[in-house]
Amino acid sequence: MNQYLVVGIVFIVLVAILAANKKLVETLKNIYKIEELRKRVVYTIGLLLVYRLGSFIVIPGIDPNALGEGSAYASQLEGNGLLGLLDVFSGGAFGNAAIFALGVMPYITASIVIQLMGMMIPYFQKMQKEGESGRRKMNQWTRFLTIGVLLIQGPAYIANLFHQVPAAFAYENKFLFVAYATTILIAGTMFVMWLGEKITDKGIGNGISLIIMIGIVARLPHALLAEVNARFQTASGSAIMLILELVLLFLVFMATIALVQAVRKVPVQYAKRIVGNKQYGGVRQYIPLKMNAANVMPIIFAQALMFIPMMFTGTAFAAAFSSVTGFWYNFTLAVLVIAFTYFYTAIIVNPQMMADDMKRNGGFIPGVKPGKQTVNYIDTIMTRITLPGSFFLAIVAILPALAMRFLGIQQAFAYFYGGTSLLIMVGVVLDTLKQIESYLLMRHYDGLMKTGRIQGRH
Repeated sequence: MNQYLVVGIVFIVLVAILAANKKLVETLKNIYKIEELRKRVVYTIGLLLVYRLGSFIVIPGIDPNALGEGSAYASQLEGNGLLGLLDVFSGGAFGNAAIFALGVMPYITASIVIQLMGMMIPYFQKMQKEGESGRRKMNQWTRFLTIGVLLIQGPAYIANLFHQVPAAFAYENKFLFVAYATTILIAGTMFVMWLGEKITDKGIGNGISLIIMIGIVARLPHALLAEVNARFQTASGSAIMLILELVLLFLVFMATIALVQAVRKVPVQYAKRIVGNKQYGGVRQYIPLKMNAANVMPIIFAQALMFIPMMFTGTAFAAAFSSVTGFWYNFTLAVLVIAFTYFYTAIIVNPQMMADDMKRNGGFIPGVKPGKQTVNYIDTIMTRITLPGSFFLAIVAILPALAMRFLGIQQAFAYFYGGTSLLIMVGVVLDTLKQIESYLLMRHYDGLMKTGRIQGRH
């Protein structure tokens, strides 16, 4: 059976399943009926198409034919874990030497640095407490730092590209070419950031997150086709193994959704207050403590540290960590993910602030005294639920390596079995669906699920 036919059959089956779902068809009709939601969805799709178009516009002065499949540069992207991951996040723009080659990753780097500075430097801590004005100032600082990161990453990207494919450069690696190519890369990233902000303001969902997700999803057809080709090169069992891979991918997605949505609800009782002739308070609410409060950040930090051994080229230390499917690489990655999960959760979740807010609003946890005991109670719960969450996150981080090592899955397709790519896709899709659902419920339409709300997203 031809491998292209198999991909076509899989696509037709998925379309048939979606078409048979009457609930989904009815929901799409309801989305179209709400004018504001319809305009936001169309606006979002339009800007995402602009982003995808820019991913194929090559930097002037570089020959795109020298960067195609079979070139030394394409081989490097396939063999290098970091560069391959950057190519996945940019939707192929990194490998195409496009004007959007660096994508939004410099902005993500700058955001992480500013966020860490907000925890350690009093000046940034003060801005975080200033509300909306402070947020605008921090966004401005993030943009300036993004340009600083681009001034380093831009020339480094051009230098690496010239080292791999010097024949692709029409003007060689001269200073003027590097300067104007870096300027183009900076302008490309800033334009992508602008697209993301416009999607957030006038579209649906978080713009930056959607751009990253679209870049990842854009690589899925190519990765799936490469996997099909690889499977059909074997003598037997190719179709069965392909079906098994797709079933396992579905199960991994379901497990990851459960991880992202899992919460522990802590009951909070508010005291009754009589103001005039009205009664306030006296109701019970819940604090949803997420099992994976750190989200994708522990994997990002851990993967960044895992590239430090590559600096010691030629040593036994670097050799032990050179293979992304090796034992020591994945064992260390899993340990770092667990450690960073606790570290980042401790930064994100502040039991002292939560206890103070409850006390200020007349709330208390039944059976727990306000003050220090409430702080200790919340801290104990977070420690307990973070333990299984951190181990699950560590498993998700090493799943691509396990898929490559034990199932023989191609590296490009294995990225969808775990790691940063999987968590970003699941998180962004759920958040976008939550926004669409809120529009439907406000207009008295049914939610996206038969049971009403998306479970676990209250």
